[in-house]
Amino acid sequence: MASNSEFFKRAVFVFAGRDRLVPIYRVQTDEKKIAISFDAAWGSDKTPKLLEILRKYNVKTTFFLVKMWMDKYPDMTKLIAKEGHEIGNHSATHPRMGSISKQRIIEEIRSTHEKIKELTGQECKVFRPPFGDYSNTLIETAKELGYYVIQWDVDSLDWKDLSASAIYSRVIKQVKPGSIVLFHNNGKNTPEAVELILEELKKRGYKIVPVSELLLKGDYYVDRNTGEMRKKQTEPLTE
Repeated sequence: MASNSEFFKRAVFVFAGRDRLVPIYRVQTDEKKIAISFDAAWGSDKTPKLLEILRKYNVKTTFFLVKMWMDKYPDMTKLIAKEGHEIGNHSATHPRMGSISKQRIIEEIRSTHEKIKELTGQECKVFRPPFGDYSNTLIETAKELGYYVIQWDVDSLDWKDLSASAIYSRVIKQVKPGSIVLFHNNGKNTPEAVELILEELKKRGYKIVPVSELLLKGDYYVDRNTGEMRKKQTEPLTE
């Protein structure tokens, strides 16, 4: 028989699991539709080539930008938006958002929101926490500010300087309808890999859209086990 302390630990674990909020990692859909995203916090050398490739394939994506990056590269920020890409909020100073106060979260998101609007005119509504680090406080606060918190279900690992073929293999093996793919704007081999991936995805009949276009409209919930955004037709069963 379990001791009182063991029972208490189990009860706390179950309670925490039921109350745990999760970001959106992917979206439930029957369409062959995915979102491609790029995080930008450091460097900009590869970005013009990326934009050229995206233009070649007539693909619109989401660039999650950090405010300090936009401060350093305002013209590049404007160019990304001018090319028709969605600008996402990636914080102001790139902190671990899961361990900071609510007031600091508000400051990080709001100051970046204002910078995006100043440079591009876009009213941003998608937020990606640096390092993928989040908490219930972050998700609740972002929602209060009109934001969806976005993660990814396909990680290219391009920041590790993998070869273009290795990045291609990782992404193509994992991608499926509703996926959100993560790249970085300044990965060493990212442009070459992205071109290979776009070529293959187009052959397979995939439509590639910005993150906000992939998201479901109306009532939804996020599955706690998979991070999948699903239509809320009835209340989901809790375990």
